[in-house]
Amino acid sequence: MPRRLRGLVAVALLSGLAGPAHSQELTPPRLIERTDAAYPPQALEAGREASVLLELRVDAEGAVTEATVVEPAGHGFDESAREAARRFRFEPARQDGEPIAARIRFRYEFRLPSSGAEETDAGASETEAGAASSGEAADADAGSDEAGADDAGADDGDGPDAAGDLDELAAAEASALDAAAEAESSGDAGGLGVSAEVERERGEELRRSAEAVHVVDTRAQAARARDLGDVLAREQGVGLRRAGGIGSRFRFSLNGLQGSQIRFFLDGVPLEMAGFPAGIANVPVGLVERVELYRGVVPLRLGADALGGVVNLVTSDDYYRTGASASYQTGSWGTYRATLRGRWHDEGSGAYARVRAFLDHTDNDYLVDVEVPDERGRLMPATVRRFHDAYTAWGTSLEAGFVRRPWARRLSLRLFATEFDKELQHNVVMTVPYGDVVYGQAIVGGTLRYDQPELLGENTSVNVVTSLSRQQIDFRDTGEWVYDWFGERIRERRVPGEIQSDPSDRSLWQWSFFGRAYARWAPEEEHELRLSVTPRYDTRTGDERLDGGPDVRDPLTAQRDLFRLVSGLSYRLRIFDERLENVFFLKHYLMLADTEEQLPGGDYRERDQEHNRFGLGDGFRFRFADWIWAKVSYELATRLPDPDEIFGNGVLIVANLELQPETSHNVNVALNVDWRDRDLGRWTAELNLFARVTDQQIVLLGNDLFFTYQNVFSARTLGAELALGWTSPGEYVSVNVNGTYQDQRNTSSEGTFGAFEGDRIPNRPWLFANASLTLRWPSALTEDDALSLSWDTRYVHEFFRGWESQGLREFKQTVDSQLVFGLALTYRLPEPVPVSTTFEVQNLTNAAVFDFFGVQRPGRSFFLKLTAEL
Repeated sequence: MPRRLRGLVAVALLSGLAGPAHSQELTPPRLIERTDAAYPPQALEAGREASVLLELRVDAEGAVTEATVVEPAGHGFDESAREAARRFRFEPARQDGEPIAARIRFRYEFRLPSSGAEETDAGASETEAGAASSGEAADADAGSDEAGADDAGADDGDGPDAAGDLDELAAAEASALDAAAEAESSGDAGGLGVSAEVERERGEELRRSAEAVHVVDTRAQAARARDLGDVLAREQGVGLRRAGGIGSRFRFSLNGLQGSQIRFFLDGVPLEMAGFPAGIANVPVGLVERVELYRGVVPLRLGADALGGVVNLVTSDDYYRTGASASYQTGSWGTYRATLRGRWHDEGSGAYARVRAFLDHTDNDYLVDVEVPDERGRLMPATVRRFHDAYTAWGTSLEAGFVRRPWARRLSLRLFATEFDKELQHNVVMTVPYGDVVYGQAIVGGTLRYDQPELLGENTSVNVVTSLSRQQIDFRDTGEWVYDWFGERIRERRVPGEIQSDPSDRSLWQWSFFGRAYARWAPEEEHELRLSVTPRYDTRTGDERLDGGPDVRDPLTAQRDLFRLVSGLSYRLRIFDERLENVFFLKHYLMLADTEEQLPGGDYRERDQEHNRFGLGDGFRFRFADWIWAKVSYELATRLPDPDEIFGNGVLIVANLELQPETSHNVNVALNVDWRDRDLGRWTAELNLFARVTDQQIVLLGNDLFFTYQNVFSARTLGAELALGWTSPGEYVSVNVNGTYQDQRNTSSEGTFGAFEGDRIPNRPWLFANASLTLRWPSALTEDDALSLSWDTRYVHEFFRGWESQGLREFKQTVDSQLVFGLALTYRLPEPVPVSTTFEVQNLTNAAVFDFFGVQRPGRSFFLKLTAEL
């Protein structure tokens, strides 16, 4: 079939990541309310005409959420067309009768009035491009002439308008569609055709799938003075605790499980191998478009051995646009943060390139409450300013490749480099100040991707990704002075080193290789098989520069090799017009560790490990109606230890070469509601019940100086999370609330923690909630601007630091309840360049906030952020 005629056929081409190729009924958006574009005065005086091609994002309610110029005309035409298109209203696109978000290409024609006439010629408009679904655009272009006819309109004295009567426009579009359909049936397109590029956004596809996933759209948060940790901490089921300000150590939890039990990815590549060694909490939110939170049951395509779930950060699904964006933030505690993104695409060759960069710095010199000795040596309360807690990070990446080629849906290479440096202010419970301890990490590497449908035959797709990185960890504790909380030197140390009795100046180097081969075969549209093979290899060495003597072997040079392989096979069934979807999968886990252990006499011996484990799982979803669906999922999951858990991290965590894998039975039961009404707005609700039964759980234990990971106990976690949201028609008001309760108990009957059987797991929040309210005023100061006021709050209930049955309750150490408020005022001006400015106050009431026992977080903070898009 000729390419021009294919553009008139509604065919859903599902990618290998989204599902099998099969036909669905796709209906493009239909324009029902149009705003006239003003003819640029300078262009009118010069007698210029133009044609501007726009790419519009139309949501499931028919509103235009984004308008981008694809083919510019200059001379003010681009701004005028984009300004008008933002106020269009559409009958939303539909897939099998269900409203979905869509992208369309819309051409605005600016035509001068006839000589001597006082009416305006209508700007002809048309939608262009091809049909697509599940986030993948398909080639389905239709050749097109003007899809409208000239319309007459009165001149208001300010020059002619480029738009005509809506009814005539609708009639013209209908006529064009009819003509195109007739041309297709007759085998002659006649140069006339209208088609639309229809897609349900990938995040929405995931949310409605059988996978146990919660999707967070971060694009709306890009204007806020937040990092990704702040955004995720406000989601149900998520706990993120920080030991201080920006750049401090943190602990992430999802449905009761935490730390390395949760795997973190960037576009499907392990986060630490993708250029963010400082962790997910410190990722700039402006570099991420959405976050996928997989709760306990992990899809095969990620190839992960997670125990509690996976967090996948998605930078962008759009490789077909040219543009740029930048942001700069400044504020309290010597903070400044900047991001830059740029992308370019050539339609003819399919070549594209993307660049990203960020820079973060903060002094973290906020006020804290401590105890200091008076002249008699008695400890007295005092408020001091932190003096040795600065954090600096930078990173950049360059990605280039080809998309939509006959030989590859996507072929790309991404190169990156990232580094951070952090000063260490005090010990774990903030009782001893440090003045010279510093640590940091740097990573360089690259990722190669290849995606291609039908590589192995009809109804197949193949996805291959490989990544290689080199990470360096530095730690220096050579301080020669004792410091007080005011940053003053008290006395000189007899032996350098603030953390322990011996100084340390060490570096660790780790080479890591990650790969994943993923294949999909759909013999019928209802049935699909998927196969995934994911190897990872890490090797580590190091150098302690202050180690004694040339004849003494440096312990950091001991053999540290770790190989892990996760393989799996899944079968997906979709029946009853896709109302029922079920995914069953099997997994195999292999771990090989080749290590050396230093004996007390200084000799070394081999301590190798090998583990083989199997797992299985199932995800079920039934859609009762377009606006309500239920999910049930289960997985027998295994998590293999990380290099940092076995080998230590070179800073405060020491090695444990006997560490074993941990396992868990994970269950989720969820009900989702997404109901939209033109008069009542959008109502959303999500209820998720979860259970986790874990064995050989890996826990970080230690004292106030050093830690080690150990297999110490089994546990049972039961919990529930609920999220409710309402957005008014026109998005003038938006309200969201969520809460999480989790009961996590020790079920070990013997061993180290046998005496605490039945106790709640200590030092973990078990009840927390969030709420937010956003008020939006469109056309606040000008016709096209928008002003919004956002208020949010977070509550975390009190919890014990130690076992609840140990000691008298009134004398137990607790992390107190916290209630924190934030306020943000954002002003957005779309023209001539979309710019937003946000003034934000965090911790509005200046509450004393502690996520960890004794470690105080920043008080009231003020930030200003500027964001621009091109």
